[in-house]
Amino acid sequence: MPVVVARLARFGLRSDIDVVAARRGVTEWAREIELSLLDRTKVVTAASELARNTVVYGGGGVMSLEIVRDGIRSGLRLTFEDRGPGIANIELALEDGFSTGGGLGLGLPGARRLVNDFALTSVVGVGTSITIVRWKT
Repeated sequence: MPVVVARLARFGLRSDIDVVAARRGVTEWAREIELSLLDRTKVVTAASELARNTVVYGGGGVMSLEIVRDGIRSGLRLTFEDRGPGIANIELALEDGFSTGGGLGLGLPGARRLVNDFALTSVVGVGTSITIVRWKT
């Protein structure tokens, strides 16, 4: 059965203030579709990390927030897009401990563990797109 988009909003991501607004949107919609507290926490944490990465490493971009339905289940699908430098080695970027910014290297792999579906595409010099889905359990 194809995924149906029930609702869509877009958030520009250029600053920390935008990251907070995007996080607030995810929190509100997660409550609206009645994700459990644990699932809300997971998707909001992943969204916050990916939104921050979009600003810091991608030079800004956009987050699309969707309520999606797939048969009888519903969830949140978030897509983060930037036109930044891209990720040269996606496999390495998804390994725990890898960091280009001097952090702990838990951002991308941590976000991936917090959601049900995770897809990353990136082209050096063109930008990066990451889509995550957290389904209601």
